[in-house]
Amino acid sequence: MKKKGMSELEFLALLQKVLPHATRDPRLSTMIYEQVERELRLVNSLKTFEKFCTEGSLPDLEPETVANYQSLLATNFGEENVTVTPTEAGDAVEVEINLPDGPITNRIRVQPPGTEEEEAVEAPWVPFPVALPSDPELVWMLARRENVGPDEAAMALERAQGDFWESKPGLKLQRDRVEKTFSEFINRVQAGALGERGIKRFHKSPEALKVLHQGPAAENPEGRRSSKGKPNASTED
Repeated sequence: MKKKGMSELEFLALLQKVLPHATRDPRLSTMIYEQVERELRLVNSLKTFEKFCTEGSLPDLEPETVANYQSLLATNFGEENVTVTPTEAGDAVEVEINLPDGPITNRIRVQPPGTEEEEAVEAPWVPFPVALPSDPELVWMLARRENVGPDEAAMALERAQGDFWESKPGLKLQRDRVEKTFSEFINRVQAGALGERGIKRFHKSPEALKVLHQGPAAENPEGRRSSKGKPNASTED
């Protein structure tokens, strides 16, 4: 929507305007609108959560700190759907969020204030579109670090997929009869598991090709613009 110049608020306003014309049942119209609104909020909350897992940290593992962060997540995902557990090593917390499409797990590191290392300059993200041999027309617009070559990124992605299906969340999904496909993997794998390999799940698509309607007007050898089918006019006294 943003790429086409429409914000989420504008989209919701348009949906609210169109629904009464699509159905005469006001109750159904309201239900559809509220469901779409919830899904948009969920998508935004997941993006914010994944960004924090990649770039943020907790200052400590004090019970109050962990409880406050769990309460923050519960506001977005529901108290009964969020579990935050400190790791045995004490250097992070494991987060599990149960969603209708399946659980999402990730971890957030613990970094006490004042211990931050000077941030190294990271290579920028560049597009990394991938497709499977069985369906080359279906393309996932991923991203890779500029200093990670395409072949290296492909091998890292294969290793990440293997590690995911052997992990605790991956084994649980298999027990729940979730098919071991690339689409299931890329939608469910932890953002951190990809990020540490120089890969990101999402990347904005390149802008569409702009086709010009007409090129610059041709000029005649004398440097004057020629009109279609008409010689250059001149007047004599």
